[in-house]
Amino acid sequence: MTHGSRDVFRSLALRHLPPDDAEKWLGLLRPGARLEVATGADVPAGRLGGLPVLPTASEWPVWEGHGPLSFITSVDCARLPTAALDIALPESGTLLFFFFDGQLDDGEALVLAEDRESWAGARVLHVPPAPEAVEREAPAGLKPYPMVPLTARVEATAAEPWHPSVRAAFAPQALLGNRYGHPVCSQEFLDELWELNDEAGHRIGGHAHSVQNPVEIEIAEAVMDGEVSWQTPRLSEEAGNWVLLAQFDSEDAADMMWGDAGVLYWLIRPEDLAERHFERAMFTWQCG
Repeated sequence: MTHGSRDVFRSLALRHLPPDDAEKWLGLLRPGARLEVATGADVPAGRLGGLPVLPTASEWPVWEGHGPLSFITSVDCARLPTAALDIALPESGTLLFFFFDGQLDDGEALVLAEDRESWAGARVLHVPPAPEAVEREAPAGLKPYPMVPLTARVEATAAEPWHPSVRAAFAPQALLGNRYGHPVCSQEFLDELWELNDEAGHRIGGHAHSVQNPVEIEIAEAVMDGEVSWQTPRLSEEAGNWVLLAQFDSEDAADMMWGDAGVLYWLIRPEDLAERHFERAMFTWQCG
């Protein structure tokens, strides 16, 4: 939902929540690596746009029947603050993110979590360090996004009160995705929380900054084929099985606009991340 320093979150919690609840809420914060446009002496940890570096034997990701995916972001795992995060990221190599952005069909085919046939329209690859890896030209018809270097810094991230983990801590019987009768849902608390930062930004790990309902619920619905209602405990349990791998906001500097100033999200199960099954990551996107 938002980000900041742990001390700022602590002050906020103690102003609005009973002491025990404040500590419980603080225990739900998660560290993330915020990716910001690098300037001056910043050490780049990745980049938006440009061209990907791929092993010579690797093929450019393609959505069969639609065409190649656009290259979105490259993240250098060795330059991420992985030791400070709570997800098992690789310590070396590069994460590459691709998305079918509509360049080839004027936006006719959409990549949607609820549409299994479209899942091949988003991809994340882990490329281990390899001397034979080279920068690859974009396939015909795709215009690369302008290259924008990114630097990484650790931040604390908080989830919205209707996020499954927060709901489970304070109101496990409340309807999934809805506000409930607890101070974490009070308008005063929410207003101050949102004032800390109302932009999603680019991030590796941590809590997702969902533009609409929590993206974990969206992914849980998708993998369960939309066959369960929000009142079913199994949906909440499945939502809890997913963590944010990465989110990438719309970015003027890179000429990236996802719908109406939207955000791209990749989520993954922790066990799949630990075993490097990046092909099992799930994608969704949201906009206002």
